[in-house]
This record gives sequence, structure tokens and C-alpha cells, in this order.
Amino acid sequence: MHVIKQAQQMAAVAQRWQSVPSGVPGAGGVRPQGMRRGGRRIGFVPTMGALHEGHASLMRAARRETDVVVVSIFVNPLQFGPKEDYTRYPRPLSEDLEVCRGERTDVVFVPSAGEIYPKGFASVVEVTGVGETWEGKARPGHFRGVTTIVAKLLHLVQPTVLYLGQKDYQQALILQQMIRDLGWPIAVRVMPTVREPDGVAMSSRNRSLRAGLRRQAPVIIRALRLARERIEGGARSAGPLVSLMRRTMREANDARIDYVDVVEAATLKPLARLAPGQRVALLAAVRLGPTRLIDNTLLDVP
Repeated sequence: MHVIKQAQQMAAVAQRWQSVPSGVPGAGGVRPQGMRRGGRRIGFVPTMGALHEGHASLMRAARRETDVVVVSIFVNPLQFGPKEDYTRYPRPLSEDLEVCRGERTDVVFVPSAGEIYPKGFASVVEVTGVGETWEGKARPGHFRGVTTIVAKLLHLVQPTVLYLGQKDYQQALILQQMIRDLGWPIAVRVMPTVREPDGVAMSSRNRSLRAGLRRQAPVIIRALRLARERIEGGARSAGPLVSLMRRTMREANDARIDYVDVVEAATLKPLARLAPGQRVALLAAVRLGPTRLIDNTLLDVP
């Protein structure tokens, strides 16, 4: 495994991978594991570190499906709002590198903020429409920070396949839109959410939950699953489903609901009624104490 800290070096390595014949070492002594003849497929997993099994599952998918696996670890200041503490975000780099090594990652890109956003940096990438609702509305500027950093990372890494998790479903839709709009030849794989034994979606934010709050966290997935069961049982009106989810989440004494709704999966537009064959998403954002958790579930209406 090779750790790269400079953007210029990352770009140079990615460029050389495109031209190195099969079966020989990559640039800078980096020998991608499991290369296939006939070209390099680069799988890329962008992260902010504090890695967990959800991230590891993306690395394993990239390892199975591509020739070269690149993971980035960068806590992106542009996606933090004024009331969100960028400086307190966990940065257990040594532990993160061990996770990457255990998943046979080829390159870990660990740039500094100054390396990514040098003095005079003044450009942003923004996706309108789907980026302006739900998380976009709750956290103004957040997705602009996400699309800007991911666009720059894609430019540097030049991946064939981008691996994302379904837990951040709206973010995945936005990044897919950006890639389509800009005409980049990058496939996007959105992999299933990985969960704790009690159903809580794995997230770096779970580390900040006090024990009493952590015990209440399963109420989110319980509410989503109850609504899913009602839909599978024939429920077609969204209003009662939203009410059910809200009532269930309020069983947790410390839960403060930011939003919960039934939406069309491709556009995230709220639905009044569900139609057979329609793909829908159940979305939720809930605060437990100072920690904000998001989750979702997708299904095709029977």
C-alpha cells in the first residue's frame, strides 16, 4: 500500500496507470494488486476518514471489480457549516490506514487542506435541483462543498468506477448528476448501507453518541422498516406512512426530527400517493442530542 500526500503526485500516478503495460509495477513503485490484462480499471472510494465497516465494504467491492483501488482520506472544510465543528471531526489516521491495508488498498491519498485548496482557490461546483432539498435545505452550502471536493478528487484520481454508500443517498444522487452533466466517463456504484447488529446505519457520527443516546438510535430504522412493511402490505397513501414514522421516532425521548418523508427515489420529490411499480425512498434525519443522524430505505412499490 502506498500513501500519497501531494495532489501532483496523485495525478501523475493515475496518469501512468493508464499507460503501464499489464503485469508490471505502476508509477512510483506502486504495483496495483489483481491487475487484469487489457487495461486498468481504477476503483475510487472517497472518505473523510474515521473508517468503519461501511467504508471497508466499499473497498472490498472495488477490490473485486477493479484493478487498482484508491481511497482518499480528507476532512473537507468546505462541506462544514458555520455551526458544525470541523476541528472536532475525528481523524484517527493510523487506524484508518490499517483498515485500508487490511482491505488491500493500493493507494491511500491523504492530502492536507492547503494541498487541495491552495491560496487563491476560488472555484466551486454546484448541482441545483436535487441538491437544494432535504439535506441541502437543512445544511446550506454542504453539498456545494461535497461536489467541489469530489470533482477535484475525480480529476486527480481519474477513476473508472466511483464507489458510494446508500446511507448518503441524496449525496449519491447529486454526484451521479454531476458526473452525467459534466460528461465524465465514470461509472457510479451505490452500495447497500452497512448496519450495526441493532440496525443502526454505520456512520462516523455514531462515535459521538453518548451511551444513553446510542440506545435510542435504532428507533430510526425501526420507523423506516415499519413504513416499508405497510407499503409491502398495500398502503398507498403517503400521509399515514409519514405519521407512522414520526410517531415511532418520537418513542425515543431525545429524538428531534429534522425531516421524514416518502419521496420518489430518482428526484426526491415528496409523494402524496404511491403507484404500483414506483421506486420510492423513505428518508429520515433525526437529532439525538448534538448528533445528527440520517438514514433511508429504498423499495419498489408492489
